Amino acid sequence: MLKINDFNLPGHDSLSNMAPPSRINLLKNRKIPSDCKKAAVLMLFYPDNNNNTRMVLILRNKYEGVHSNQISFPGGKMDKEDKNLELTALRETHEEIGIKSSSINIVNKLSSLYIPPSNFKVQPYVGYCDNSLTFKADKKEVALIITPLFKDLLNLKIIKSQVSVNNHIQEVPSYLIDNQVLWGATAMMVYEFIEFYIDMTNS
Repeated sequence: MLKINDFNLPGHDSLSNMAPPSRINLLKNRKIPSDCKKAAVLMLFYPDNNNNTRMVLILRNKYEGVHSNQISFPGGKMDKEDKNLELTALRETHEEIGIKSSSINIVNKLSSLYIPPSNFKVQPYVGYCDNSLTFKADKKEVALIITPLFKDLLNLKIIKSQVSVNNHIQEVPSYLIDNQVLWGATAMMVYEFIEFYIDMTNS
């Protein structure tokens, strides 16, 4: 089972390799609106029944919103009751895929990302569970739970995909995971984690 310790992140300069064209300048300038909303997501790892490490992604349901029918990590908007963003990530993970916070070990966090279409600044956290998981998806929010093998993530190739951005078709860097196109902020988070892991194992 993968155990992740403190690490140095590649950061926003590296993330531009996976960013949609419209977001590259934003990453370089790092200008974030003062009225942006706060959110958190969880990159969760766990061992399957064969003790192979897997990561959890979700396919969001179709709805009236900019992130409809997209692949993402469990997570969402910070509530007033959340004392911090880490608790936001844990609460949302429990609500969306049924994994209790008490079974999740938070290790660290990745670089925060600003998402212009929804005006959210998102803080990704990295965590793991010691045991295999049984998921209970929130049918209102989650259409599918995707659990790629960690070893397959390390071999992902960046491809170009046609996606709809603000009702316009654009070509963006992406990954293909279980026949699903992963792009945008979530793909950037995965990219940063892979870069960190490769750098860590080669050092």
